[in-house]
This record gives sequence, C-alpha cells and structure tokens, in this order.
Amino acid sequence: MSVDHSHHIDDPNRTTPAPQFEVISSVPTPPLPDSSEVMTLLVKLPAGSAGNPPHRHTGPAFGYVVQGEMIFELEGEPQRVVRAGESFWEPGGDVIHYQDGNNLADVETHFLVTMFCVPGQPMLIPVGADELEERRSRRAPRP
Repeated sequence: MSVDHSHHIDDPNRTTPAPQFEVISSVPTPPLPDSSEVMTLLVKLPAGSAGNPPHRHTGPAFGYVVQGEMIFELEGEPQRVVRAGESFWEPGGDVIHYQDGNNLADVETHFLVTMFCVPGQPMLIPVGADELEERRSRRAPRP
C-alpha cells in the first residue's frame, strides 16, 4: 500500500507559505534489536578521508548526505556514490559495512545518520582481517 506523503495540513488561518514535504527514501521496516537506543549523528568526513574501516552496526541505520559525496558499500552490494541530497540505509546486524569514505579530495562531506543500536554496545563494531577473508566471497566485485 502506498500513501501520498506530499500533502500538508490545511490551515485556513495560515499567513505564510505551507511547509513542503519530499520523501527522500522509504524502506519496509527492517529488523530492530529487541531493546533499542536511537541516535542521530552528524558525521563530517575531511576531504579525501577513507572513512571508517570495515565494520557493522547492531541495528539498522538511515542516512542523508547533506554536503559532498560519500562512497558507500555494504556486503553483497556494489559500491556506489551517494551525493548531497541523496539517502542511504543499511540493515545492520551481521551485514558488513565496507566503505563510508569521502569521494571528494577537495571538499568535506557531511551526512546525517539515525541508528537503532543495542544499548550498552558500541554503535560501530570493527570487523577483523580474518573475518573479512572468510567472507570475501560475499563482497561484490570491485570496480
């Protein structure tokens, strides 16, 4: 079932323009940890930054690039560039997040991400070299 989210609330007493809504992304509800903490982060990647090493998250994450371009790669998916004004998401859990680096050598990239995390656990869990080797066949071919 699809719902039109582009409407606004009618306000007969309005004296200023109505807010505008644009759906940037929509995904079916991913699995959430039984006990969750939700956090929203503003991440700033310096120009040319490779970002974080391969890692995973305890729950899903939903993001939006505010400025610049990010190289984004999840296990089983080809890497892609997410540009300012575009969104991304990842299911978290067992899926490895390989890349979240800045695609630009001369501009800082900023993105917002809202994450559902297991309380008391780190929101970013590095993946070791041995596990990366074990799961190498799950990584999409690289350009």
